[in-house]
Amino acid sequence: MKITFLGTGTSCGVPVIGCNCKVCRSTDQKDKRLRCSILVETEATRLLVDAGPDFRQQILPQPFRRIDGILVTHSHYDHVGGMDDIRPYCQFGEINVYADKIARQGMLSMLPYCFAENRYPGVPQIGLHEIEAGKAMRIGDIDFMPVRVMHGKLPILGYRFGNFAYITDMKTMEEDQVALLDGVEVLCVNALRFDRPHHSHQLVDDALAFAKQVGAKRTLITHVCHDIGLHEEVNRILPEGVELAFDGQVIEIA
Repeated sequence: MKITFLGTGTSCGVPVIGCNCKVCRSTDQKDKRLRCSILVETEATRLLVDAGPDFRQQILPQPFRRIDGILVTHSHYDHVGGMDDIRPYCQFGEINVYADKIARQGMLSMLPYCFAENRYPGVPQIGLHEIEAGKAMRIGDIDFMPVRVMHGKLPILGYRFGNFAYITDMKTMEEDQVALLDGVEVLCVNALRFDRPHHSHQLVDDALAFAKQVGAKRTLITHVCHDIGLHEEVNRILPEGVELAFDGQVIEIA
């Protein structure tokens, strides 16, 4: 199974508009971060996790073939703002989108024209399905487990695919949900920066503690902002087995 990191940045992306810090001025492509999303693929099946406002830019370099499902973490704009751009993929048929009850309602409110009784010609053809944390699912030949994550006070979803787990926008996770990650060897988890606590996001130390709790052998940090520092410099000081993910990175999962 192949995992492609389409975006690893926060809601503002990196560089941040109007910012002149060293990270936003960096010429290193690994310091340029679009909004968070991953592509999970086998030869037979293709799943997208989130479709933020950078989706069009992110998907253009990828081969044009059917998207078998879009798994939504939550309905904040930086995670679903590109949903209208899935229209070209509707030539393969209706796009099935999976979200929990809260995110599903959010999408109905944000994209009412996609679900109207009399739809305007050309709108995305979306099949919106409600899923729950802790209930395993299978799409094509990919098995996955939704996991409940607390984004501040908002419950959202992370996803486990075999020995790989993708968790973003987390502040905390309840013990019963951590148990669903038992055996995960490769963990992708969010961390905004090193200091200045945030009400709904982890910092690097939080992410490191969570990775230790899960027992992951390899941890990739995503959903980072420009305050975290330069990619190359940060990777030099992170513990062994921990690294910043970067846009365009591809990893293979057994």
